[in-house]
Amino acid sequence: MAIPRRRFLHLAAGATALPALSRISWAQAYPSRPVRLIVPIAPGGASDIAGRLMGQELSERLGRPFVVENRPGAGGTIGTEAVVRAPADGYTLLLCRTSNATDAALYDKLNFNFIRDIAPIATITRESMVLVVHPSVPAKTLPEFLAYAKANPRTVNMASAGTGTASHVAGELFKMMAGIDMVHLPYRGGGPATNDLLGGQAQLLFTGTSGSIEHIRSGRLRALAVTTATRSDALPDIPTVGEFVPGYEASYWSGIGAPKNTPAEIIDKLNREINAALADPKLMRRLAELGALAFASSPAEFGKLIADETEKWGKVILAANIKVE
Repeated sequence: MAIPRRRFLHLAAGATALPALSRISWAQAYPSRPVRLIVPIAPGGASDIAGRLMGQELSERLGRPFVVENRPGAGGTIGTEAVVRAPADGYTLLLCRTSNATDAALYDKLNFNFIRDIAPIATITRESMVLVVHPSVPAKTLPEFLAYAKANPRTVNMASAGTGTASHVAGELFKMMAGIDMVHLPYRGGGPATNDLLGGQAQLLFTGTSGSIEHIRSGRLRALAVTTATRSDALPDIPTVGEFVPGYEASYWSGIGAPKNTPAEIIDKLNREINAALADPKLMRRLAELGALAFASSPAEFGKLIADETEKWGKVILAANIKVE
């Protein structure tokens, strides 16, 4: 029996709408089971804590557990690849970090392309680094230090949390833009680097505010500048590097990503909930205690940050000839 044309068009329109309706319904029901949040670093650092705080917030807001799973190793690439290979259904997420923007230039043979294979959802935090020196360094201000370093090339040992880490590339960018030469001393993490700085084996370190602020307050380390474009709320009296080295900026950031092709409806839902959590004064205060600022964004804004940071640090790594073993 022939179907009247009007009836046929009505049925065709309904069939076309079904996939869209099913995606919307799926997103509305999401999550229907626990969600894994892969943190590609060891437990205990500021980024790990920020990820756990956000996981707890999302658990409460969406009514399902967001379970943090630490997968450290190879500069964060092991945990990142686990998420790249996971189903694109919103049930495996990644805590993204500054290192994701440097890994492409540091590692010759990655099995993924971060920009292509991870869909950005939302940023969580931005944290300034602080340039600290041992009290034996004969400079009380950043201009005094620049004059000292230029007059005494390669006499300052610059510690870092490891070759290619954020603290290392921030230091290399500083060296290039300030026109100074320091000896790089890589350590296996920020803790050992800080310990040797406190002991006087190193003279300078770019490090997170959260890990250094008590040493600064006690006078065991001297803060000369913070690395963000604006001054830090945690250290309001400390100038920025950019006030004396125009254009300089470096920071730690964190956010949440998902495997590529994760439904846009799920990404948008997570973005709304993450940004709502970041607007909560209680979470803002808790992040501030870690030395970090709540940092909300859209997926597109987060994607632009990743692309910009990847380009910026790639140029620094190439110019400084930084290699990882």
